[in-house]
Amino acid sequence: MAVRAGLRAVLIDLSGTLHIEDNIIPGAVEALERLRAAPVKLKFVTNTTKESTSTLHQRLQRLGFDIGVHDIFSSLTAARNVVTEGGLRPMLLLQEDARKDFEGIPTDSPNSVVVGLSPDSFNYATLNLAFRLLLDDAKLIAIHKARYYKRLDGLALGPGPFVEALEYASGTKASVLGKPEKAFFLEALKSLGCRPDEAVMIGDDARDDVEGAVAAGLQGILVKTGKYRQGDEDRIQLKATAVCRDFPEAVEHIFSKML
Repeated sequence: MAVRAGLRAVLIDLSGTLHIEDNIIPGAVEALERLRAAPVKLKFVTNTTKESTSTLHQRLQRLGFDIGVHDIFSSLTAARNVVTEGGLRPMLLLQEDARKDFEGIPTDSPNSVVVGLSPDSFNYATLNLAFRLLLDDAKLIAIHKARYYKRLDGLALGPGPFVEALEYASGTKASVLGKPEKAFFLEALKSLGCRPDEAVMIGDDARDDVEGAVAAGLQGILVKTGKYRQGDEDRIQLKATAVCRDFPEAVEHIFSKML
């Protein structure tokens, strides 16, 4: 794919791209500092739903990344906006920490089901309760539908398979909010005042980060860390602008080819 000139914004994935749990991708802190000195705007976009935005921010600060809480655009934030604007009372299939992002929102007599990454909720009793709500016309909101993600002990199931199970059983179609949805990328860029053709996305997920971004009109750089598996770049129809070893190499590519 040809590289476009006029780069004004860089969207950066977090888990798997800058860090894996509490392990930093080697050289990522320094590479981010270098990118911050460039004449581009940065936004950190994440589908992470296992922990609240404030907890995620604290983790990034602890790891040494110069990232402000307002620099993070999370699918949790997008979900709260949808719930608030729709006057919904959600059943939250979220880990306890992630529920902090929904403080102040009523959850009694739920008329919707919000699903994120919640290993504690993915059991028969809880999923069956959600299923019954959907049969009574509750809305199904998937914060994202990632198939899997990277942990230190290997790949692990994401929320996508559980959302699909609820869709299949209830006949209800979920509203999906996070990557790779076009609206997610456009909303992140809107906060920066940039157009898609002025931006690039860096991430470790060929489908959700890169193909989703390219479909939304951005360029996309795939890094071979995190959840990346050999040959992922060939499993997507909309190809990456570049495939790099890691985040530091992606930053080097931006400086050498895009700026």
